[in-house]
Amino acid sequence: MTYTFEFRPYRRPFRQAIETHHGTWKHREGIILKITDDEGRAGFGEVAPLPWFGTETQAQAIAFCSQVPRRFSRDNAFTILSNLPACKFGFETACQNMGRDIHCAELHTRQYSALLPAGKAALSAWTPLWAMGHRTFKWKIGMAPVAVELAWLSQLMAQLPLGAKLRLDANGGLDELSAHHWLDQCDRLAHRIEFIEQPLPPNQFHHLLKLAQRYKTPIALDESVTTLDQLKAHYFRGWPGIFIIKAAIIGSPSRLKQFCLDHPIDLVISSVFETDIGRQALIDLTVELETLLPNAPHRVLGLGTQQWLPNDGLDDPDWEALWQRLNPL
Repeated sequence: MTYTFEFRPYRRPFRQAIETHHGTWKHREGIILKITDDEGRAGFGEVAPLPWFGTETQAQAIAFCSQVPRRFSRDNAFTILSNLPACKFGFETACQNMGRDIHCAELHTRQYSALLPAGKAALSAWTPLWAMGHRTFKWKIGMAPVAVELAWLSQLMAQLPLGAKLRLDANGGLDELSAHHWLDQCDRLAHRIEFIEQPLPPNQFHHLLKLAQRYKTPIALDESVTTLDQLKAHYFRGWPGIFIIKAAIIGSPSRLKQFCLDHPIDLVISSVFETDIGRQALIDLTVELETLLPNAPHRVLGLGTQQWLPNDGLDDPDWEALWQRLNPL
């Protein structure tokens, strides 16, 4: 069997710039892959780099795709290096999707956490998302003085209905003293704060561990576990909390799945603002893990990002139509 390979890059502006501790994010760039076999069956995949998390850049991903043979067989399959994790994810999912029935059932809105805008804007942004069915919200912190953000937190929690849960994401942007202030306040709010995500930078594992042991509010690792090797390392170092898994940039989805089967962990599958192709791969992975590991913790997915993306046709579940909207490089 021989295969034909094609790729088409995309660039889509966010409806509103996303503010994080890493900076302002205005556009999502990525690449859609198409692999077709001799029988005309197509498989689609997505490469969605996130270089400030340590992945390849868009330019590096394009350079790799440009040197992949347009025709190849299983016997002369190419190698994808570990420093190209987004490419590895994209090519593996494209092969897995070969000839599949694309039209899959969407999960209910309650199964996604909705990303709120950073800062005071969150105080009004949650209302329409609640009306859409979201019950878990994620709020970026660490971009204003601690006292100011804690005051906003108090206002937000006073507004949110009792059935709502909030996830806080610092993107590694707090210092140790600020982290203590946040966690003290989170503990006072009991179980309404589901967890606080990456309060300290990845190189402060021992301080993160001390925080996790001191406070009742769970701490989740995100930037610390960008790659599968990092995930394994922190697991075997005894991390007691939650792992945020951005599967589209972690590398091989099959290797990730096997690790989770061998070592059931408390995890959240999270988005990096993929198109429908990457998003469906994350949903498929989640559903499969929940089926194979019914006794493992099942948390709401971090995929409630659609309201940040434009209506440009790249969220079309008809992947051939999505592909036709893009121009070849």
